[in-house]
Amino acid sequence: MNLTLAYRGRSAIVSRPGGLAVSLAPNLRRDRVAFDAAFLQPLRFREAIGALHDVVVSDHRYHAKDNSAYESYLAERNQREAELRRTVAGRTRTAILKESAGIDPVDVAALETDYRRLRTQYWGARQKYSNYLSRHDPELWRLLVPCDPVVTVAPDCLFFECFSVDESSYGCLTVDRGAFSGERDVALGTTNVDYSWSLYEHFQTLRSYRETRFLVDPGGIEVQAGEEPGYREEKIDLPPSWLRGFMQIQAAMSLPMRRVSISREGLYSVLAFLKRHRASRSPRAVRFELIPGQPVAIILEPWERRIVLHSHPYEGPRSEVIRVWGRDRLRLLARLLPLMDEAEVYLLGTGLPSFWSVRMGEMRLLLGLSGWTANDWTGSGALDQLAPPAEPSDALLGDIAATFEDSPAKTFDQIRQRTGAAPAYVTAGLNRLALMGQLIHDLHAGLYRWRQIMPVALALDAIGPENAETAAARELVAQGKVKITRDDRRDDGLRILEGEVPDRPVTLLLDADGRMLRGKCTCSHHFTGGLRRGPCRHLQALRDGTRPAHSPRSLDAWFASLGM
Repeated sequence: MNLTLAYRGRSAIVSRPGGLAVSLAPNLRRDRVAFDAAFLQPLRFREAIGALHDVVVSDHRYHAKDNSAYESYLAERNQREAELRRTVAGRTRTAILKESAGIDPVDVAALETDYRRLRTQYWGARQKYSNYLSRHDPELWRLLVPCDPVVTVAPDCLFFECFSVDESSYGCLTVDRGAFSGERDVALGTTNVDYSWSLYEHFQTLRSYRETRFLVDPGGIEVQAGEEPGYREEKIDLPPSWLRGFMQIQAAMSLPMRRVSISREGLYSVLAFLKRHRASRSPRAVRFELIPGQPVAIILEPWERRIVLHSHPYEGPRSEVIRVWGRDRLRLLARLLPLMDEAEVYLLGTGLPSFWSVRMGEMRLLLGLSGWTANDWTGSGALDQLAPPAEPSDALLGDIAATFEDSPAKTFDQIRQRTGAAPAYVTAGLNRLALMGQLIHDLHAGLYRWRQIMPVALALDAIGPENAETAAARELVAQGKVKITRDDRRDDGLRILEGEVPDRPVTLLLDADGRMLRGKCTCSHHFTGGLRRGPCRHLQALRDGTRPAHSPRSLDAWFASLGM
């Protein structure tokens, strides 16, 4: 998807008489959004926005081993050997010239010293220039952050949204309007804001002993192209995977979830243990044992480290065990521990996205994690299976959108009463609007907020169609065409599945986390690409066929399967 952003100047922290001003440059191609007020607790904002920055730049994908140190050693050794050869050759050459011509020899040692000094100076300057470009060149920065953060000014709060580089983590910082004083020139709406690494560094200069004002610069909207030297446009081609991942996690937030309260001590225990221990084998999940009326237990696999949350008993309707992966991303919350009051975790189910909300007075940071660190085909099928089995009608979507005309924030019951639709249909409609980037579910406040993430409403074609192999696998399971002939669990945690789908022999090897390691199938999809292109429909159907049977064919059955 191609997106054009227009800014006047750049976001920066500006010195003013008596204090500082955090001035964010808004996107001029969107409706006017403005805000100007003073922070009551600038240190909270500094740490919270720092954690949000960590979400933006986080990349927990697998990277090949860094051999630069060994390569540097080899280069240094080769350089020493080359210098030794040059020294010997120079001495020999000097001796020959002295004997033959009788002239004074060249000072080879001084020449070599000058050469090494100038070479070090040259490469040092090149490295400094490279570091400067990585922080200040917009084109290089675009390679790191596909899209600028989004800021929404709502009647009761401001919230900042971003998506990580590896497309697996979502961050949303909510700041209540009570965290500000002296508000003026407020215009509600949603816009992109210019962001750079240098702005993050300037955030670290915020202090409590001087006034700090926060403003979305309202003067930039009236500037026309070409009238201001600071005016610039940036054209961005959003990767389809980035856009689909961002919208999928928005849609997941709109669904009913299990809520678990975590104290500061409980979250500290989880983060401290993960920092001191590194798992060398699977499984690597965080397991939640939920029993109504009893303290929640968090188990860190594979050590089976048990952390019991005695402060809050579980208030859910039934007992269940939920496992989530990608726990290394939780370290992004570490810098908030000194400021946090409490935290909450919202769980969809095993292998599905989870949302960790940290409250710091008037501010809350929501960290949304995809089911797996690698947000690819490994876990996308489970998330796609949560989608409503029927398309909500355009009339229903229009009725839901109309309920936000008088107020941009509504509860689920208010939306249901205004539309007159059944809860299952309202949930399906909200899920579709969230997938299209039209609204967001504020989990802590229990509100649905009208917020258009893009300047125009997104069509499903822009977000990208569902993976064809995943959709076909779901149909095979629903039609009962999966026959499992072998299901063995080995002592090392691996699981071997064999079966026929349909009348086609299929073999699959899963690790302890349920991820596919190897597969064997005779279809053309697997023959041409194996698992590199994603598993074929037959391998996915064999794996899904071992899960508890649930195939809601109606919206009511789908709604009931969500636990509502």
